[in-house]
Amino acid sequence: MTGFTDIVCPTPQGLYCPPGDFYIDPTRASPRAVVTHGHSDHARAGHGAVLATKETLAIMGARYGENFTPAPQATAYGERHRIGDATVWLAPAGHVLGSAQAVVEAHGRRIVVSGDYKRRPDPTCTLFEPVSCDVFVTEATFGLPVFRHPDDGKEVAKALHTLALFPERCVLVGAYALGKAQRIIALLRRAGYDRPVYIHGALEKLCALYAAMGVELGELRLATDAAKEEMQGHVVIAPPSALNDRWSRRLPEPVAAFASGWMRVRARARQGGVELPLIISDHADWDELTATLAELSPQEVWVTHGREEPLVHWAGLNGLTAKPLHLAGYDEEGGEGPERAA
Repeated sequence: MTGFTDIVCPTPQGLYCPPGDFYIDPTRASPRAVVTHGHSDHARAGHGAVLATKETLAIMGARYGENFTPAPQATAYGERHRIGDATVWLAPAGHVLGSAQAVVEAHGRRIVVSGDYKRRPDPTCTLFEPVSCDVFVTEATFGLPVFRHPDDGKEVAKALHTLALFPERCVLVGAYALGKAQRIIALLRRAGYDRPVYIHGALEKLCALYAAMGVELGELRLATDAAKEEMQGHVVIAPPSALNDRWSRRLPEPVAAFASGWMRVRARARQGGVELPLIISDHADWDELTATLAELSPQEVWVTHGREEPLVHWAGLNGLTAKPLHLAGYDEEGGEGPERAA
């Protein structure tokens, strides 16, 4: 009988599908790639052909130029494609705009590669959809019981409360350029904040792309075009690297905030000089990871890029066969890799 690793197997270049002769989120340029989402540790330029959602292809084009691959192939969620002896389709992952799980079917078996995912609703992307499978390949970025993310609405309320307390200042939120920045803006709008949001120039292109894709962000203004007093009492969003950069000197007494799941670890906030830690993550927390495994109950669980061993241990205690993959090269630029948060 064909084994699971005959359908999808780990290699130094990433997960490879022998029946279809393609890689999933390869770490190096490959002849054919299925890409789960636009963060650069998963979506790299130089592939001969790329299958992804139209949103992910648009993000890759915005980041790498329109000619990032000679053969882009946009697909909708649930649309099946025959590649060699394998069938491939994508399901929503709930991570960022256009993010997907890669579903691979061959020899009567189904393997689902989660990519990065979260389970809670996000106004900027489609909610995660569980797909029954024989093998579930899960991320484990926050695969420790200490990581339990609070309600994101309550975290955003902290920023708005700070603005009310200090109207002469601004709240400067460090947020990753793809996904997190747009989610913070959308959450502010959902909370009733209808004032202009000032953004760093590094966020402009991707915010415009989100808006063009139908994500409502409201009025955005470049902070570099505004006078200091104009930004008093406003939210300013910038890449995390700008929190302690000379760029922030143009702002009116900024309250330094950082939106990340790593803000659960208070020492990280202190280390980065963060006054207002906002525990908002685009990755599943411990409860979401374990609930997903329990819900799917696959024959095998493969754990990758993150805290692999604790989740493997939990799976074993709960009657699931699990193993770590130890894949290298998935340390999310623009996402929530631990050294980025530091």
